[in-house]
Amino acid sequence: MRIDAHHHFWRPARGDYGWLTAEAVPSLYRDYMPPDMAPLLAACGIERTVLVQAAQTVAETEFLLAIADTTPFVAGVVGWADFEAPDAADEIARLARHRKLVSLRPMLQDLPDDTWILKPELAPAFAALKAAGLCYDVLIFPRHLPHVFRFLAEDGDLSAVIDHGAKPYIARGEIEPWAGWMRRLGRETAAACKLSGLLTETGDRTTQAALKPYVDVLLEAFGPQRLMWGSDWPVLTLAGDYTGWLGMAESLTAGLSADEKAAVFGGTAARFYGLDGR
Repeated sequence: MRIDAHHHFWRPARGDYGWLTAEAVPSLYRDYMPPDMAPLLAACGIERTVLVQAAQTVAETEFLLAIADTTPFVAGVVGWADFEAPDAADEIARLARHRKLVSLRPMLQDLPDDTWILKPELAPAFAALKAAGLCYDVLIFPRHLPHVFRFLAEDGDLSAVIDHGAKPYIARGEIEPWAGWMRRLGRETAAACKLSGLLTETGDRTTQAALKPYVDVLLEAFGPQRLMWGSDWPVLTLAGDYTGWLGMAESLTAGLSADEKAAVFGGTAARFYGLDGR
């Protein structure tokens, strides 16, 4: 089964997407919903997807879960909860009762404190996350990697996945210290990683040759069994299209065996998020 492990739906009129404005990203400032994506999935042979939050509100998480209830191809939802709220543990337990909630994603990249993940007062929220059997999606920039590494190295029980390969600075051709930290994460933690979101980090270097060194690092660091492909659609449309990004990812992983390719393009996501039967 081929799975898109990372995409979004949104309706701007809902009013809680702080980053999504007509001025900042005019091409994205419209509704993106299941009927818009279904033809892309059919054309590319993608059978299931993981729908990911784009607003830091529980209301948006419930909006996405409602979409998942009526959209058979959505196998799982990555939502949001306020990990710092006094009732965080109860709220996480409540959200987790929905069978299609598979993970939560505090948007670390948007928080003012780069060391946020190390705050001791977050312990009850992370304990509730694990008790509910949920995963943790890590949305970061390379500058967050030392802190995320420390956190994940100390907590071996957390099922975590690094979204978008931690957004390396491809546009300026910078690969270190990002590559070193990704190798350490792969070697010294149990984290998985998403082969997603890279095309929008390339600036005007949207070529397979520009991406190859970064994809090679991810393959080396995590291996096919801990790497999962995602489109990051519709954000992807800022730099390319669905079919083109899938084809590029397939070319960049052409050296893998058939079983390894099956892992990257579906098996890893199914296993990591526990998508069977959802």
